[in-house]
Amino acid sequence: MMPVMMSTDKIALVTGYTGESGKALVKELINNNQFKKIILVGRRKIDYTDNKYIEKTEQREIDFDKIDDYAEAFRGADVHFCCLGTTRGKAGVEGFRRVDFDYVVSVARLAKQEDCKHFHLVSSQGANENSFFLYPQVKGQAEAALTKMSFERLSIYRPAVLMVDRVESRPLESVLRTILSYTVQRIAPEWITTPVDILARAMCFNSFIKDRVGVEILDNHAIFRLSEQQSSSKNDQSKATNEL
Repeated sequence: MMPVMMSTDKIALVTGYTGESGKALVKELINNNQFKKIILVGRRKIDYTDNKYIEKTEQREIDFDKIDDYAEAFRGADVHFCCLGTTRGKAGVEGFRRVDFDYVVSVARLAKQEDCKHFHLVSSQGANENSFFLYPQVKGQAEAALTKMSFERLSIYRPAVLMVDRVESRPLESVLRTILSYTVQRIAPEWITTPVDILARAMCFNSFIKDRVGVEILDNHAIFRLSEQQSSSKNDQSKATNEL
């Protein structure tokens, strides 16, 4: 049974839009006519050349370490997508905690303060605040903190290994993705891999499903199912347009 969809124009806000999952999400939002504007909040601006990006986005530059000075940057959005994240290898232990917990929680707090109705968080498979391992522990702690904020609707996504050709160099991760793409992803694509375009489609589609409130945690299988529904919905809309 297909979920009931909301057809109103929305304004989205994306933090973490320069990362790989963020870039895939922005592309999906840009191409979705139900979003009339995309607010992009980050530490640096991107010089877009595509007219669709130029016309539909508004970039707001902030300093995450002084985030309370930028509360106005989080105004005006119906739905907020948080794709912030780094790695221990790139940022160190403290840097990882600062981005994946401190920044995430601060962004959510300001979104709540600015009356955000629906907050989306990209977390990770295996997130567990009680884990002995740093990565799932911090991800789980961020989830727990946001859950206590009582958003009207909070959607937490737990993708598996994100499959993407990164711009930045991460040799070991690149080798792992290559191995997975030729083995597990072909045999059982939903087991331990998540292409970023699949995640992006799922998040976009989920924004228009109504009659859901409270906290929802979407594992990798749920992410794939939502993505399939988004594709099916696009095909139905295209067919209806062609028949007019």
